[in-house]
Amino acid sequence: MLTIEKVVVGQLATNCYLVFDDKSRETLVIDPGDDADLIVNRIRDLELKPRGIVATHGHFDHLLAVNDLKMAFEIPFLLSRKDEVMLAWFQKSAQHFVGFDPGPAPTIDKDLGQELSISNFQFSIIETPGHTPGGVCLYSRRESVLFSGDTIFAEGAVGRTDYPYCNHDNLIKSVDRLLQLPPETVVYPGHGADTTIGDEKAFHLIQK
Repeated sequence: MLTIEKVVVGQLATNCYLVFDDKSRETLVIDPGDDADLIVNRIRDLELKPRGIVATHGHFDHLLAVNDLKMAFEIPFLLSRKDEVMLAWFQKSAQHFVGFDPGPAPTIDKDLGQELSISNFQFSIIETPGHTPGGVCLYSRRESVLFSGDTIFAEGAVGRTDYPYCNHDNLIKSVDRLLQLPPETVVYPGHGADTTIGDEKAFHLIQK
């Protein structure tokens, strides 16, 4: 059975997800946005076995705990190379938005391909550019779950596109692509409450 543990971290209340197989305890850490000690302690309390860190995109508030987790568990960090440029702004962004210097940006150990697996569970990597050039979502059809990062949120909200590297048209295309998934798919966003594709499709139809 696939289990999802949400840990809300940092000043920007980022949803970090521990996604693990109940039997093997093998775990993916998705979007560890801050509070490394909290995440590490939760992993140890649950007796999990982290196998990798995945970021849905390259914004600092999804990455602040990456370096500490890499050292604590000796696991690789995966991010789309299309968002590598985001890492150059990691320190300045953190200083601007949350008021401290987090140290050097994490180094990408492996580019995200088309699929990612943990134990017997496989996730398709859906490219969802717009909020950032290399934004992705992780989708499991078998488990009916989607980790949407900052592409889509509950109640019709979507990622912001007011930075120079953003592209609103691309984001809308990405959102439309996600809304074609089965309506029962549970959406786990980068911030805020969980939702479903069916609920979000209804919100977006109303907005149109």
